[in-house]
Amino acid sequence: MATPGRIELDKLSVEQLKGLKEQTDLEVNLLHDSLNKIRTAITRLDSASAALQDLSLRPHGKKMLVPLTASLYVPGSLDDAEKVLVDVGTGYFIEKTMAQGKEYCERKINLLKSNLDELAEVATKKKAIADQMTLLLHTKLRQGSPGPSS
Repeated sequence: MATPGRIELDKLSVEQLKGLKEQTDLEVNLLHDSLNKIRTAITRLDSASAALQDLSLRPHGKKMLVPLTASLYVPGSLDDAEKVLVDVGTGYFIEKTMAQGKEYCERKINLLKSNLDELAEVATKKKAIADQMTLLLHTKLRQGSPGPSS
């Protein structure tokens, strides 16, 4: 007996199987894109956390270059290493203490790593289903399903 909501792949026609495989491949690709974006966000937060650590070790009045964009830096000096601005998204910044800033980064990294693990598991299962469909499709085509005539 089939589980409700579950498709019995071997009962699908070649055309239906091809369509379902294309849809599943698209979903797998989207999941992999999401995984890459999460990895990028984790890397950026790791860099931010390391920058906070480095900043906390610098003396008051230390001359430094301050990034305005990814490629534009201006000269500045460290006024107060105990207060930092944390980018919380969509252009909003919150002033936090150094310890709160580090804790924020760590909390976000842990959340993203948890999401990464869950998403990777889903992607692995979807990929296995897509591989199963590929094998079944090849089997059906070899068994003499009508193909284009020459």
